[in-house]
Amino acid sequence: MMAAASPVTVEDDGGHELRLDQPAQRIVSLAPHITEVVYAVGAGDRLVGATQYSDYPPEAADLPRVGGYSRIDLERVLKLEPDLIIAWRSGNAGSQIERLRDLGIPVYVSEPRRFEGVASSMRRIARLAGTAAAGDAAAQDFLDRIEALRDEYAHRPPVRVFYQVWEQPLMTINDQHLIAEAIEVCGGDNVFGHLDRLVPRMDREAVIEADPEVIIGGGMGEDRPDWVRAWERWEDLTAVQRDNLFFIAPSLLQRHTPRIAEGTALMCEKLERARLRRPDR
Repeated sequence: MMAAASPVTVEDDGGHELRLDQPAQRIVSLAPHITEVVYAVGAGDRLVGATQYSDYPPEAADLPRVGGYSRIDLERVLKLEPDLIIAWRSGNAGSQIERLRDLGIPVYVSEPRRFEGVASSMRRIARLAGTAAAGDAAAQDFLDRIEALRDEYAHRPPVRVFYQVWEQPLMTINDQHLIAEAIEVCGGDNVFGHLDRLVPRMDREAVIEADPEVIIGGGMGEDRPDWVRAWERWEDLTAVQRDNLFFIAPSLLQRHTPRIAEGTALMCEKLERARLRRPDR
Protein backbone atom coordinates (compact mmCIF):
# COMPACT_ATOMS: atom_id res chain seq x y z
CA MET A 1 0.00 0.00 0.00
CA MET A 2 2.84 2.40 0.73
CA ALA A 3 4.26 1.89 -2.77
CA ALA A 4 0.86 2.62 -4.30
CA ALA A 5 0.75 5.96 -2.49
CA SER A 6 4.24 7.05 -3.55
CA PRO A 7 4.57 10.12 -5.80
CA VAL A 8 5.19 9.50 -9.50
CA THR A 9 7.14 11.87 -11.76
CA VAL A 10 7.60 11.45 -15.54
CA GLU A 11 8.34 13.68 -18.51
CA ASP A 12 5.87 13.50 -21.39
CA ASP A 13 6.57 13.66 -25.13
CA GLY A 14 6.06 17.42 -25.09
CA GLY A 15 8.84 17.92 -22.56
CA HIS A 16 6.49 18.68 -19.66
CA GLU A 17 7.30 17.17 -16.27
CA LEU A 18 4.25 15.60 -14.72
CA ARG A 19 4.03 14.78 -11.01
CA LEU A 20 1.25 12.82 -9.34
CA ASP A 21 1.08 12.45 -5.57
CA GLN A 22 0.03 8.84 -6.14
CA PRO A 23 -0.71 6.63 -9.18
CA ALA A 24 -3.77 7.72 -11.14
CA GLN A 25 -7.09 6.05 -10.35
CA ARG A 26 -9.35 7.90 -12.83
CA ILE A 27 -7.86 8.27 -16.32
CA VAL A 28 -9.45 9.90 -19.36
CA SER A 29 -7.97 9.04 -22.77
CA LEU A 30 -8.20 11.58 -25.58
CA ALA A 31 -7.42 9.27 -28.54
CA PRO A 32 -8.23 5.66 -29.53
CA HIS A 33 -4.58 4.60 -29.58
CA ILE A 34 -4.08 5.96 -26.07
CA THR A 35 -7.06 3.97 -24.82
CA GLU A 36 -5.49 0.87 -26.34
CA VAL A 37 -2.11 1.54 -24.70
CA VAL A 38 -3.68 2.03 -21.26
CA TYR A 39 -5.27 -1.40 -21.54
CA ALA A 40 -2.04 -2.91 -22.89
CA VAL A 41 -0.11 -1.86 -19.78
CA GLY A 42 -2.67 -3.35 -17.41
CA ALA A 43 -4.44 -0.14 -16.43
CA GLY A 44 -7.74 -0.49 -18.29
CA ASP A 45 -9.67 -0.64 -15.02
CA ARG A 46 -8.55 2.93 -14.29
CA LEU A 47 -10.10 4.36 -17.47
CA VAL A 48 -13.27 6.37 -16.82
CA GLY A 49 -13.64 8.01 -20.24
CA ALA A 50 -12.38 7.94 -23.82
CA THR A 51 -12.96 9.49 -27.23
CA GLN A 52 -15.03 8.11 -30.09
CA TYR A 53 -13.58 5.15 -32.03
CA SER A 54 -11.87 3.80 -28.91
CA ASP A 55 -12.86 0.28 -29.92
CA TYR A 56 -9.97 -1.93 -28.82
CA PRO A 57 -9.96 -4.02 -26.74
CA PRO A 58 -13.72 -4.74 -26.96
CA GLU A 59 -14.36 -3.62 -23.37
CA ALA A 60 -13.31 -0.09 -24.38
CA ALA A 61 -16.66 0.23 -26.15
CA ASP A 62 -18.36 0.55 -22.75
CA LEU A 63 -16.38 3.61 -21.67
CA PRO A 64 -18.19 6.99 -21.46
CA ARG A 65 -17.36 9.18 -24.48
CA VAL A 66 -15.85 12.66 -24.24
CA GLY A 67 -16.18 13.66 -27.91
CA GLY A 68 -13.85 13.02 -30.83
CA TYR A 69 -10.09 13.34 -30.55
CA SER A 70 -10.10 16.50 -32.68
CA ARG A 71 -12.82 18.15 -30.59
CA ILE A 72 -13.03 17.21 -26.94
CA ASP A 73 -16.15 17.91 -24.87
CA LEU A 74 -14.47 19.59 -21.90
CA GLU A 75 -17.64 19.60 -19.83
CA ARG A 76 -17.94 15.83 -20.10
CA VAL A 77 -14.28 15.42 -19.19
CA LEU A 78 -14.73 17.51 -16.04
CA LYS A 79 -17.82 15.56 -14.96
CA LEU A 80 -15.72 12.38 -14.94
CA GLU A 81 -13.40 13.94 -12.32
CA PRO A 82 -10.16 12.51 -13.76
CA ASP A 83 -6.91 12.61 -11.83
CA LEU A 84 -5.00 12.09 -15.11
CA ILE A 85 -5.71 12.95 -18.74
CA ILE A 86 -3.62 11.40 -21.51
CA ALA A 87 -3.64 13.51 -24.68
CA TRP A 88 -2.37 13.15 -28.25
CA ARG A 89 -0.03 15.95 -29.24
CA SER A 90 -0.70 16.01 -32.99
CA GLY A 91 -4.36 14.95 -32.77
CA ASN A 92 -5.90 16.96 -29.94
CA ALA A 93 -6.27 20.72 -30.16
CA GLY A 94 -3.42 22.42 -28.30
CA SER A 95 -5.81 25.03 -26.92
CA GLN A 96 -7.95 22.32 -25.31
CA ILE A 97 -4.91 20.62 -23.77
CA GLU A 98 -3.83 23.93 -22.27
CA ARG A 99 -7.35 24.62 -21.01
CA LEU A 100 -7.37 21.30 -19.16
CA ARG A 101 -3.99 22.13 -17.62
CA ASP A 102 -5.27 25.55 -16.60
CA LEU A 103 -8.10 23.80 -14.76
CA GLY A 104 -5.49 22.00 -12.67
CA ILE A 105 -5.87 18.53 -14.19
CA PRO A 106 -2.61 16.65 -14.81
CA VAL A 107 -2.18 16.09 -18.56
CA TYR A 108 0.34 13.67 -20.08
CA VAL A 109 0.94 14.32 -23.81
CA SER A 110 1.82 11.34 -25.99
CA GLU A 111 3.51 11.59 -29.41
CA PRO A 112 5.72 8.57 -30.22
CA ARG A 113 7.47 8.77 -33.60
CA ARG A 114 9.58 5.59 -33.42
CA PHE A 115 9.04 2.10 -32.06
CA GLU A 116 11.30 2.90 -29.10
CA GLY A 117 9.00 5.84 -28.43
CA VAL A 118 5.95 3.57 -28.34
CA ALA A 119 7.69 1.36 -25.78
CA SER A 120 8.82 4.36 -23.74
CA SER A 121 5.31 5.80 -23.75
CA MET A 122 3.94 2.46 -22.57
CA ARG A 123 6.39 2.41 -19.67
CA ARG A 124 5.68 5.99 -18.62
CA ILE A 125 1.90 5.60 -18.81
CA ALA A 126 2.20 2.43 -16.74
CA ARG A 127 4.20 4.29 -14.10
CA LEU A 128 1.54 6.99 -13.92
CA ALA A 129 -1.13 4.32 -13.47
CA GLY A 130 0.80 2.26 -10.92
CA THR A 131 1.24 -0.75 -13.24
CA ALA A 132 4.96 -0.37 -13.96
CA ALA A 133 5.76 -4.10 -13.94
CA ALA A 134 3.02 -4.90 -16.46
CA GLY A 135 4.01 -1.92 -18.60
CA ASP A 136 7.68 -2.88 -18.66
CA ALA A 137 6.80 -6.46 -19.67
CA ALA A 138 4.41 -5.33 -22.42
CA ALA A 139 6.92 -2.79 -23.76
CA GLN A 140 9.74 -5.34 -23.88
CA ASP A 141 7.54 -7.90 -25.61
CA PHE A 142 6.66 -5.30 -28.23
CA LEU A 143 10.32 -4.41 -28.85
CA ASP A 144 11.30 -8.08 -29.03
CA ARG A 145 8.71 -8.71 -31.73
CA ILE A 146 9.93 -5.73 -33.75
CA GLU A 147 13.57 -6.76 -33.40
CA ALA A 148 12.78 -10.27 -34.61
CA LEU A 149 11.17 -8.80 -37.74
CA ARG A 150 14.10 -6.44 -38.25
CA ASP A 151 16.59 -9.32 -38.03
CA GLU A 152 14.63 -11.33 -40.59
CA TYR A 153 13.69 -8.69 -43.17
CA ALA A 154 15.63 -5.42 -42.88
CA HIS A 155 18.53 -6.58 -45.05
CA ARG A 156 16.48 -8.21 -47.79
CA PRO A 157 16.61 -6.62 -51.27
CA PRO A 158 14.87 -3.23 -50.94
CA VAL A 159 11.31 -2.71 -52.16
CA ARG A 160 10.04 0.73 -53.19
CA VAL A 161 6.81 1.43 -51.27
CA PHE A 162 4.05 4.01 -51.45
CA TYR A 163 1.95 4.01 -48.29
CA GLN A 164 -1.44 5.69 -48.67
CA VAL A 165 -2.77 7.03 -45.39
CA TRP A 166 -5.76 8.91 -46.84
CA GLU A 167 -7.69 9.19 -50.09
CA GLN A 168 -9.25 12.67 -50.39
CA PRO A 169 -6.95 14.48 -50.22
CA LEU A 170 -4.41 11.86 -51.19
CA MET A 171 -1.89 11.63 -48.34
CA THR A 172 1.21 9.63 -47.49
CA ILE A 173 3.93 9.68 -44.81
CA ASN A 174 7.55 10.82 -44.70
CA ASP A 175 10.45 9.03 -43.02
CA GLN A 176 9.78 10.69 -39.65
CA HIS A 177 6.45 8.88 -39.33
CA LEU A 178 6.08 5.71 -37.27
CA ILE A 179 4.77 3.78 -40.28
CA ALA A 180 8.00 4.61 -42.13
CA GLU A 181 9.91 2.65 -39.50
CA ALA A 182 7.67 -0.34 -40.20
CA ILE A 183 8.60 -0.01 -43.90
CA GLU A 184 12.28 0.20 -42.96
CA VAL A 185 12.10 -2.85 -40.67
CA CYS A 186 10.66 -4.85 -43.56
CA GLY A 187 13.43 -3.82 -45.98
CA GLY A 188 11.26 -1.29 -47.77
CA ASP A 189 12.11 2.13 -49.19
CA ASN A 190 9.47 4.82 -48.65
CA VAL A 191 9.31 6.61 -52.02
CA PHE A 192 8.20 9.88 -50.41
CA GLY A 193 10.27 9.59 -47.26
CA HIS A 194 12.35 12.63 -48.18
CA LEU A 195 9.44 15.10 -48.03
CA ASP A 196 9.38 17.70 -45.25
CA ARG A 197 5.87 17.22 -43.88
CA LEU A 198 5.08 14.29 -41.60
CA VAL A 199 1.89 13.52 -43.55
CA PRO A 200 2.29 15.18 -46.98
CA ARG A 201 -0.56 15.75 -49.40
CA MET A 202 0.12 14.25 -52.82
CA ASP A 203 -1.27 14.29 -56.32
CA ARG A 204 -1.65 11.08 -58.29
CA GLU A 205 0.79 12.28 -60.93
CA ALA A 206 3.59 12.30 -58.34
CA VAL A 207 2.80 8.71 -57.37
CA ILE A 208 2.68 7.65 -61.01
CA GLU A 209 6.05 9.32 -61.64
CA ALA A 210 7.57 7.63 -58.57
CA ASP A 211 6.27 4.27 -59.89
CA PRO A 212 6.42 2.31 -56.62
CA GLU A 213 6.83 -1.45 -56.72
CA VAL A 214 4.27 -1.79 -53.92
CA ILE A 215 1.27 0.29 -52.84
CA ILE A 216 -0.06 -0.28 -49.33
CA GLY A 217 -3.06 1.43 -47.83
CA GLY A 218 -5.41 1.20 -44.90
CA GLY A 219 -8.69 1.79 -46.71
CA MET A 220 -11.76 3.35 -45.11
CA GLY A 221 -12.22 0.69 -42.44
CA GLU A 222 -10.93 -2.56 -41.02
CA ASP A 223 -12.07 -4.66 -43.98
CA ARG A 224 -12.50 -2.23 -46.90
CA PRO A 225 -9.53 -2.01 -49.28
CA ASP A 226 -11.37 0.45 -51.57
CA TRP A 227 -8.57 3.02 -51.76
CA VAL A 228 -5.92 0.48 -52.75
CA ARG A 229 -8.03 -1.23 -55.41
CA ALA A 230 -8.72 2.17 -56.99
CA TRP A 231 -5.12 2.17 -58.29
CA GLU A 232 -5.93 -0.69 -60.68
CA ARG A 233 -6.96 1.77 -63.39
CA TRP A 234 -3.32 2.93 -63.74
CA GLU A 235 -2.16 -0.16 -65.57
CA ASP A 236 1.35 1.11 -66.29
CA LEU A 237 2.28 1.24 -62.60
CA THR A 238 4.71 -1.46 -61.57
CA ALA A 239 2.65 -2.15 -58.44
CA VAL A 240 -0.43 -2.75 -60.60
CA GLN A 241 1.33 -4.88 -63.19
CA ARG A 242 2.70 -7.21 -60.51
CA ASP A 243 -0.49 -7.22 -58.44
CA ASN A 244 1.31 -5.59 -55.52
CA LEU A 245 -1.66 -3.60 -54.22
CA PHE A 246 -2.00 -4.50 -50.56
CA PHE A 247 -4.42 -3.66 -47.75
CA ILE A 248 -3.53 -3.67 -44.05
CA ALA A 249 -6.24 -2.82 -41.52
CA PRO A 250 -5.56 0.75 -40.35
CA SER A 251 -5.81 -0.07 -36.64
CA LEU A 252 -2.71 -2.27 -37.04
CA LEU A 253 -0.47 0.43 -38.56
CA GLN A 254 -2.05 3.83 -38.02
CA ARG A 255 -2.42 3.65 -34.24
CA HIS A 256 0.67 4.10 -32.09
CA THR A 257 0.10 0.96 -30.03
CA PRO A 258 1.87 -2.38 -29.51
CA ARG A 259 -0.43 -3.86 -32.18
CA ILE A 260 1.70 -2.06 -34.75
CA ALA A 261 4.04 -5.04 -34.37
CA GLU A 262 1.28 -7.16 -35.88
CA GLY A 263 0.79 -4.64 -38.68
CA THR A 264 4.55 -4.59 -39.33
CA ALA A 265 4.60 -8.38 -39.59
CA LEU A 266 1.84 -8.17 -42.21
CA MET A 267 3.79 -5.50 -44.09
CA CYS A 268 6.90 -7.68 -44.11
CA GLU A 269 4.85 -10.52 -45.58
CA LYS A 270 3.53 -8.21 -48.33
CA LEU A 271 7.00 -6.94 -49.25
CA GLU A 272 8.37 -10.49 -49.33
CA ARG A 273 5.54 -11.43 -51.69
CA ALA A 274 6.55 -8.52 -53.92
CA ARG A 275 10.13 -9.77 -54.01
CA LEU A 276 8.92 -13.20 -55.11
CA ARG A 277 6.93 -11.60 -57.95
CA ARG A 278 9.93 -9.92 -59.53
CA PRO A 279 10.38 -11.14 -63.11
CA ASP A 280 14.17 -11.41 -62.81
CA ARG A 281 14.02 -13.58 -59.73
